[in-house]
Amino acid sequence: MIAGALIAIVVGMSLNVLGFAIGVTTVDAVARDTPTAGTLGIAGSVWMLVANLLGLALGGYAAARLSGTSDAPDATLHGAAVWATSCLVSVVLLGSIASGAVHTAGSALSNVMGGAAQGLGHVASAAAPDTNPEELVDRARIALSGPSDPARMTTEQRGAEIGELLSKRVANGGISGNDRTRLNQLVAAEAGIPEAEAANRIQAYEAEAQRVAQETEQKAREAADAAAKAAAIAGFWLFAALILGAGAAIIGARTGTRDLVYLASQRRSA
Repeated sequence: MIAGALIAIVVGMSLNVLGFAIGVTTVDAVARDTPTAGTLGIAGSVWMLVANLLGLALGGYAAARLSGTSDAPDATLHGAAVWATSCLVSVVLLGSIASGAVHTAGSALSNVMGGAAQGLGHVASAAAPDTNPEELVDRARIALSGPSDPARMTTEQRGAEIGELLSKRVANGGISGNDRTRLNQLVAAEAGIPEAEAANRIQAYEAEAQRVAQETEQKAREAADAAAKAAAIAGFWLFAALILGAGAAIIGARTGTRDLVYLASQRRSA
């Protein structure tokens, strides 16, 4: 049974490698005569299904033939065992490959980030060797603090306070009366327009932001629904492929029983 499972895996893998090679030969970037992604995907899926079915059928045949059984139910069990073992080994192999790829990518990313962080640390140390984080925070606070009158504030100060108020509005889903008045004053001073016009601009911005947020939410829901449907379809196709694989392995095993082979040879000799 183990030999049949190994034969099924190796035959299926070999045929899949052959299919990959054939698919690559169809790519012609110079003449721009490459099949579409949909065509390649469908052809690849069909090839993979046929390759795995052939491998399972041959593996089932080998398992029944090597076992020397002449009983159909025994052959059926051998075929089912080959199918189950092949599926489990394939899942383990794919999981190991995926895990190794993720580990390699994670290690590379951590090395890159570590090197970038170290480089930034050197740059920061060279630029301000005698400055600690607390002093930087104090300097930023002093730079941002200033007169409360928006007309007397710098552009940086107004921008920082406008950003803070907008962040509060996003986080809380709204803005209080005092904060709205302050925001109107800041925008009016920054744009050099009357406060009433600034209020209209802010309201228009809020309406547009709400519309974009609703559209984004709707698109996200549609994408999630499409992903769920695609996952369900893929699950049904995978289940069908597994059932076909079990059938191929069982048919191959029943074909490999001793009595069937003997009868076939007798008929040919007659």
